[in-house]
Amino acid sequence: MHALLKLSRAIDMLSEALGKFSGYLVLICCLVSAGNAIVRYLFNYSSNGLLEIQWYMFGFIVLIGASYTLRMNEHVRVDIIYGAIAPRTRIWVDIVGLVLFLLPACFYLAWLSWPVFLLSWQQNEVSSNAGGLIRWPVKFIIFAGFALLVLQGISELVKRIGALNGLYQLDTKYEKPLQ
Repeated sequence: MHALLKLSRAIDMLSEALGKFSGYLVLICCLVSAGNAIVRYLFNYSSNGLLEIQWYMFGFIVLIGASYTLRMNEHVRVDIIYGAIAPRTRIWVDIVGLVLFLLPACFYLAWLSWPVFLLSWQQNEVSSNAGGLIRWPVKFIIFAGFALLVLQGISELVKRIGALNGLYQLDTKYEKPLQ
């Protein structure tokens, strides 16, 4: 179990690094978007490449940032139930959710997206828009996002099993979001 907890820490570090990078990418995405709008209105010039890079970055932010969101325990849940149950029961709810829902769904989506990326990469697929970008990087991000969610899901599962065995201190506090 100690080796699995060590692996879990490594996965957490990867998710945290990519999550923080995704946070900075939000700023870059906003700057590209604003720059594109300024160039379009001031100089009457538009680039499909600039438009596409915005949604490439948005895809990266959402798909790669999802594992960081899971690591930080900030994902959506039914707080009516989760907030009212005991910490040990919360751990069991998390384990069931990870094993029955998150891990199978994300593994399946990663498995489905790999051939899509591979075909795009082998064909060096390019956007059909004039001045558009190559498509395989964004298709790889789809695969990578779900693969990282699988890894982070495994990390969360290991931590919860460790917590049940008294080998890991898990914070199960849940604060209802302000609305």
